[in-house]
Amino acid sequence: MQDYQQQLLRALLAYAGQRGADPRRLCALSNIDARILQQGHPVSVTPAQVNSLWKNAAHATGDHLFGLHFGEAMQLAALGVVGQIIQTSNTAGEAIAHAGALTPLLTDMFRMQVHHGTKQFSIRFVADPEKAKEQPYTFRHFGTFVAVFSVHELDGLLMRRLAPVSVQLPYEVAESAEYERVLRAPLRKKGKDITVTFDNTWLHQEILSANYELQNILLKQVHALQAGAQPAGDFHARIYQYLLSNSYLYSASLEAVAANFSMSARSLQRKLRDEGVSFLQIQDEVRKAIAMDYLRSGHHSVKDIAYMLGYNESSAFLKAFKRWTGKTPGEIRRA
Repeated sequence: MQDYQQQLLRALLAYAGQRGADPRRLCALSNIDARILQQGHPVSVTPAQVNSLWKNAAHATGDHLFGLHFGEAMQLAALGVVGQIIQTSNTAGEAIAHAGALTPLLTDMFRMQVHHGTKQFSIRFVADPEKAKEQPYTFRHFGTFVAVFSVHELDGLLMRRLAPVSVQLPYEVAESAEYERVLRAPLRKKGKDITVTFDNTWLHQEILSANYELQNILLKQVHALQAGAQPAGDFHARIYQYLLSNSYLYSASLEAVAANFSMSARSLQRKLRDEGVSFLQIQDEVRKAIAMDYLRSGHHSVKDIAYMLGYNESSAFLKAFKRWTGKTPGEIRRA
């Protein structure tokens, strides 16, 4: 388990301690080495143990909405470098984009996507269905935690309090009033994913602690660690996940993406070529994934999807979609 994930577990244990539970007892019940409580002391923690920890923390504190309230209490500082990168962003939109790109550092159950529309944008946390089934307590509590944290993470960093337009969860909730209080928005009907929707005016809301120079240093540190930890043959997946997590970057230039990974465009091309894929092919993969997601949601017209994917003409999008899938958007929807 990466240290970023252990920082989150330490924060979870600390919060449970504030709620009257004994952190060491929670570690024992979850079969987790109690040395995890010591900062900078890495221990081995399995997904099953994390699932058990969420279950035991909720039971020990007598709070079956533990993830909801933990998200409300969580401070960015507890996430270390990840939190600092969010804090030093220039705007709320940039902070959310960085949060999406860094989500894999905190969990492998969810991936975060940011979908941009003409008037609203949505943060979507998509769970791995197999892991959600195998780790139900992590799915429920951590899923609620990330939804709340996406709303509360910028408190104190903006000139006004961040509030969504709506929230959608992939499970039914009995205490809807408490969810709506913490999430600051009405709950929509149960959906496939965790989706938090905001008005586009938030995208350009300036963050008081913005610091481009410091953020650039922090990003380089994180990317250097990621690069060192990645197994061979995984660079294609890293670029794909980065573009997909920040869906407004689907048309980002090769140079811009390479700079994000602290390398030259030529180096990025070489790494991808070694894996038998090109940057343009990955961009197409991302556009296809986003288009399919929009179509399946049933909330957008083909014209709107074409616009959101950067196509000036619907005909160009239709041609590309046919090349990607061998079918038309209408055929996909009818299926």
